[in-house]
Amino acid sequence: MTSVDMRTPEALADAERWTAHNYHPLPVVIAEAEGAWVTDVDGRRYLDFLAGYSALNFGHRHPGLIAAAHAQLDRVTLTSRAFVHDQFAEFCHELADLCGKDLVLPMNTGAEAVETAIKVSRAWGYRVKGVADNRAEIIVASDNFHGRTTTIVSFSTDPDARDDFGPYTPGFKVVPYGDLAALADAITGETVAVLMEPIQGEAGVLVPPTGYFAGVRALCDEHNVLFVADEIQSGLGRTGKTFAIEHEGVVPDMYVLGKALGGGIVPVSAVAADRDVLGVLKPGEHGSTFGGNPLACAVGVEVVRLLATGEFQRRSAELGDRLHAGLTALIGKGVVAVRGRGLWAGVDIDPALMTGRQACERLAERGVLAKDTHGSTIRLAPPLVVTAEELDHAVAQLEAILQR
Repeated sequence: MTSVDMRTPEALADAERWTAHNYHPLPVVIAEAEGAWVTDVDGRRYLDFLAGYSALNFGHRHPGLIAAAHAQLDRVTLTSRAFVHDQFAEFCHELADLCGKDLVLPMNTGAEAVETAIKVSRAWGYRVKGVADNRAEIIVASDNFHGRTTTIVSFSTDPDARDDFGPYTPGFKVVPYGDLAALADAITGETVAVLMEPIQGEAGVLVPPTGYFAGVRALCDEHNVLFVADEIQSGLGRTGKTFAIEHEGVVPDMYVLGKALGGGIVPVSAVAADRDVLGVLKPGEHGSTFGGNPLACAVGVEVVRLLATGEFQRRSAELGDRLHAGLTALIGKGVVAVRGRGLWAGVDIDPALMTGRQACERLAERGVLAKDTHGSTIRLAPPLVVTAEELDHAVAQLEAILQR
């Protein structure tokens, strides 16, 4: 194909012309996808090692999920929560069982689910714990990423997410991630929740020190504080277990879920908690026009059933060992450090060689898609349907760009 015949440059120019510049995408224009592979408008295939920031845990166009969506499209797609539809209870029941909780509140995006968790935590603090009105505080970790609403960026420590979007919402304290002493010092009688990611994805797939979350759980129990686990990116099979917090042997009071819950087809998010927590909400206090819609629930039920088999958790654990072994072998050969669990890795490239962005551009040239973050770090998160051979191929491409 000659450069004249290529459609990519024109498509990129159109996107640049007509869209706000809130992203800086790689120069790839995807037209089709299946499994762990995507194909661009010029017919070139790429191995997808980002998987929609884990929204595509089950791969592109998983047959069971596509079939569920097709079937529901022929029936009913939206009713709003002013009515009850026939997919709603099934989805909430099966997701609650997967989480080991009493109740589920479905929303659409991850940020909406985090906002829901914040509102529930505050309401619980006032109505159950007895905190004085408008005094509730939530403790979060530095380098967190929980979304991009004005309330959420108010407790971000990332200048790109936070700067120029104030005034900021009060009611949050930030402590260093992994520092139990700092968390203990921050808790007061007005603390209603600790909101944290079991693994910090946007920060570079940062894994906490062993025993950290057991300590968080103990402090929350001691001070009558809710522990809220943001599993939007780390949950639903990504790390080799259903939830990343399971690696710490800890059960949170509330799960915050999203991304993979929609199977890469529709946006689906939710919070799950027991009745004494999530039951504090009353009719009219919180909601969403599209939250828990029939199409979302039909797909979400199938996602939960895929996870209930344990197959994807086992694949992530077993293939994750292979991925991390391959990446660790590159330390000292252009890689400085590797972190992560399961099929999720943060890879620090030697900054003397290239930036993370340059590494991703060079990987794309070799047919592998990944995403950089924070300077010289790249994130790898292939769909859980990836094969051992595809993993080895991607690691080989990374090794090749480091030798250029």
